[in-house]
Amino acid sequence: MKTGTACNRTVFCVDGNESAREASRLMREHHVGDLVITREERGRRVPVGLVTDRDLVLEVLAQDIDPEMVTVGDLFTGPRLITAAVDEDLEDTVHSMRSHGVRRVPVVDKDGALVGIITMDDMLGLMAGQLLDVTRLISRQTEIEVERRQA
Repeated sequence: MKTGTACNRTVFCVDGNESAREASRLMREHHVGDLVITREERGRRVPVGLVTDRDLVLEVLAQDIDPEMVTVGDLFTGPRLITAAVDEDLEDTVHSMRSHGVRRVPVVDKDGALVGIITMDDMLGLMAGQLLDVTRLISRQTEIEVERRQA
């Protein structure tokens, strides 16, 4: 399966100059735990960072910093943003996420424009669905075997 097929196409974004308070408000309003930091580039939204609810708690609230005085750009401390290509195999995306120690990555097209986001929660949901399908297959196989023996 391709990452672009599995990703969530509804992505909430924020400009890197927005305050941590505004990021918190957006997360609350949209019931999400992350915002992709983007910039406009030739009419495209290009991801340049990611801010999570955990970033806000650990880097702002726990340190008693005024959330109006910190921008989301200040919170993104990674050397570079890890992204996944829309046509990348999901298995490769999982490997990349594991090796970089991240639980969510923006998904981009061939030009680097944002098209979605994939999270570990998304992948767990997919895996749970696949396990359910396997369980149903086993049950159905048993039913067919019983029906054949009774015939």
